[in-house]
This record gives sequence, C-alpha cells and structure tokens, in this order.
Amino acid sequence: MNKDAGKKVASKNNTFLKLYHEKEKFNQYWFSEKSISFIVNQIEKYGSTIALISCPSIFFSLNNEMKDKSFLFDIDTSFCKKHKNAKEYDYREYEKLIPEFENKFDFILIDPPFIDQEPWSKFAEFATKIAKKDEEGNVIAKFLCSSIAENKDMLKNLISVDIKKYQPSIPNLIYQYNLFSNYEDEELNIINEEIIN
Repeated sequence: MNKDAGKKVASKNNTFLKLYHEKEKFNQYWFSEKSISFIVNQIEKYGSTIALISCPSIFFSLNNEMKDKSFLFDIDTSFCKKHKNAKEYDYREYEKLIPEFENKFDFILIDPPFIDQEPWSKFAEFATKIAKKDEEGNVIAKFLCSSIAENKDMLKNLISVDIKKYQPSIPNLIYQYNLFSNYEDEELNIINEEIIN
C-alpha cells in the first residue's frame, strides 16, 4: 500500500471513490457518493463553464461532456496528469493562472482543505478573479462553497455567499461542513438524510 494513501470512502457506483484513497499530506477528504451526486446536480443545473477548486472527487465524478467544460484546480499533481483540464493549483501562488482563466467561469465550486481565514482569503481572491463578470466588473458567476458553519460570517465577507441547510457527508472528516452559495436553489435548503444530528 502507498505510504501516502489514507482512508477510502465506501461507494457502490462512483469510480473515483473506488479508485482513490484520501491523502493525509494534502488534507484530502472525499464527499460521500450521495453528496457527490448532489453537488454534481448543482453543477449540471447551473454551469456552462465550470471551475472546481480543490475538489477532485467532484471533477472526476462529472460525465465526460461536463468534464470538458470544466477545469480542476488542485495541489495534488497526480490528478493533473489524469485529465487535460486538471491544473496544478497552490493557493499561495495562484497568480500564474490568472492570465489564462480570468473572467472565464460562470460556476465555481470551492472546497479548500482548510477552514482558516488566511487560506480562505486566497481561495476567495482566486475565485473572484476567474469568475465571470458583467460590463461593470461585478461578479455574475455562481459560487458554491463547502466549509464549517462557524465560517458563515467570514465567507459572507470574503465571497458574498450565504450558509445553506444542506450539509454534505464527508465520512472521514471530524468536522461537519455546510454548503454556502451566492444563489438560491430550493435543494440547497433541504436536510441531507445522510447526516444524523
């Protein structure tokens, strides 16, 4: 077994979850199969040019047509070798990606492996730079983010997203996350039956 390999997440139908262990050195934690399907559904509903920041489990769970309209930005370079639209991304050095991707994406999913303000600030800066904007420079892209509920004020200030009731299942993570968005969808305010309070 690979010394970097961490835990796996059980799956019946998701190829990504069957193939890949979480890697502790990257603080990786995969969503459950049902939560992946829920998030993929949001992307399919709203995205035509999609950025997935630090969420390989979602990118590699998209169908091929959606994957071709999407880009994955991730620190784990092993994923960058698996698809032409997977790009190496370090939140501390994101500027080199801006010329190619500025003002490009109408749907951005952000799932950092951190909950602290300093890295979240950098993730938010990057997302705002690559987000589609109107003629006045206002962001018109949809943002969907994943973090702990305690970050709701910070995320509102950083990226103008509001906390939603939906809590994705992340089986091997000790924290409980919520989804946050800058758009409304009634499905974001349902209770995830996988989560038992």
